[in-house]
Amino acid sequence: MPVDAASVDLPASPGVYMFRTEAGRVLYVGKATVLRDRIRAYFASNPDRAMIPILIESADEVECIITNSPQEALVLERQLIHQHRPRYNSMLKDDKSFPYLVLTKEEIPRIIYTRNPPADSWRWGPFPNAGAVKQVVQLLRRHFGIRDCKELLPQGCLAMHIGLCSGPCIEPGDYSKQVDAARRLLDGDAAELIDELALEMDAASKLQQYENAAVHRDMIKSIRTVTSQQVISSTVYRDCDAIGIGIKGDLAAIVVLHADGGVVRGQETWPLIHRGDIGESISIFVSDHYSTRRPPRLLLTPIPLPDTVSEWLSTRRGARVEVRTPIRGDLQTLSTLARQNAEMQVERLSQKASGSLEQRAADDGAILLGMESLDHIICFDMAQLLGDQRVGASICMRNGRPAKKEYRTFTVKGDAMDDLRMMSEVVERWLKRQDEWPDLLLIDGGETHLSIISKLLISHGIRDRMVLASLAKREETLHRDGKPDLILDRRGRVLVHARDEAHRFVNRFHRKSRSRARLSDPLESVQGLGAKKLQSLIRHFGGRKGIVHASIADLKSVPGIGPSLATRIHESLH
Repeated sequence: MPVDAASVDLPASPGVYMFRTEAGRVLYVGKATVLRDRIRAYFASNPDRAMIPILIESADEVECIITNSPQEALVLERQLIHQHRPRYNSMLKDDKSFPYLVLTKEEIPRIIYTRNPPADSWRWGPFPNAGAVKQVVQLLRRHFGIRDCKELLPQGCLAMHIGLCSGPCIEPGDYSKQVDAARRLLDGDAAELIDELALEMDAASKLQQYENAAVHRDMIKSIRTVTSQQVISSTVYRDCDAIGIGIKGDLAAIVVLHADGGVVRGQETWPLIHRGDIGESISIFVSDHYSTRRPPRLLLTPIPLPDTVSEWLSTRRGARVEVRTPIRGDLQTLSTLARQNAEMQVERLSQKASGSLEQRAADDGAILLGMESLDHIICFDMAQLLGDQRVGASICMRNGRPAKKEYRTFTVKGDAMDDLRMMSEVVERWLKRQDEWPDLLLIDGGETHLSIISKLLISHGIRDRMVLASLAKREETLHRDGKPDLILDRRGRVLVHARDEAHRFVNRFHRKSRSRARLSDPLESVQGLGAKKLQSLIRHFGGRKGIVHASIADLKSVPGIGPSLATRIHESLH
């Protein structure tokens, strides 16, 4: 079944969204600064891309992974596209990867900016901001003297002579300490270097060396930019699962974020009946989840697991499984992301559950009436005030919910003043325009209303196309042809809701019609009074106020206004 806007409710957070089929195939992966707003654009009446209607028709659900920032969403989107190769991404995205910062594990390590990092190396990334990465490479070379040349030259190189390399090829000195300092910075411990650069920036500013101060400012900005990008990608993310749980009443959602190779690879979500004990819920899930798959080397949980569970995991893996509940660092960041995604998922699950209440109400009504389904209901009601502004309305219920785009209003055209004949006229006008028949045609009224509409349907040869019933307000009694009356209980709440919604809708339309009538000119409704005769009246009496105060005799004195027309004009004004 194609995905629709009503079934998709994403949070107002940055993240990645995936259109999936029922079989689990990923059709499209996208990123968003605000997931909720981005997804709404897919259901706009004028989509900005030709593939969107095809995508909506092909997908069965929309899944999302929230992140802490749009930059993280950008990186995660790329990883998921590489992993799933979605059909509708292949023609829209280029195939480049994001850059890494790499320190080789040679005897004299060198720093590399590359999109294809060597397997045997320390690496950081991928980074979405390539410009900032290049600045950091230059900063590390300048401040730590890290070499970047492909081969060692006994006589040194140009980079050494201009201060971008400490020259370890000639004199290693404390080069290993410099490499360790650079590694600490790339691991996020940049506070000391930033403080040093800030002091140099302030000193240059006091000396009015503003260009030099700007260089230091840009360096600080580059360091902060790069270190802040590595949230969903970290060197510690190696064969690691992070479990997060979101709870709402007795409904829970558990999310497992899978991380390996330094990046988050994806997530899995499971609904869970929560019994009030988080530890018990997590333990039950872990024992069930890893009974059919190999546990990871590192498992992050929101609450410490019993020793028995940890030992069981190690037995299942055939090697030690480290179970941790982190409180700081990159592992805590990954654990927090799992929790945030779980909280978002439980909100979606709870809203889907509340949405299904309407469907359950429709199913209960079908069982009560002995029908196969009650997913499409049309209900009619009429309104008038002493014969004034005679109107009718029909409302539509689909799957227990009001389908407001299918609501209709009618102004009675005939001379009928009673509800029975007015409703008969309105229903007849409605059925002449139908190309789809409802499961139930419901009338607000009693047995007489039911009999009149039943005869109408028979005369048009469509009585067998739908079930017909009328609902009287007295004791909520439902009348049907050839069947005993029903006093509705809770199982008939969808019928009561339909009748009340029709009553509300027709009364609203009636109020608007009366308001418009009060604002209209009473002279416009006088039979036989056209525009020319109205102009003659206005010229003769000097305006509409003069016409209002004129007697019938005065009106007859106007050329073209006879006795009967003068009487009608006077009656319409008084």
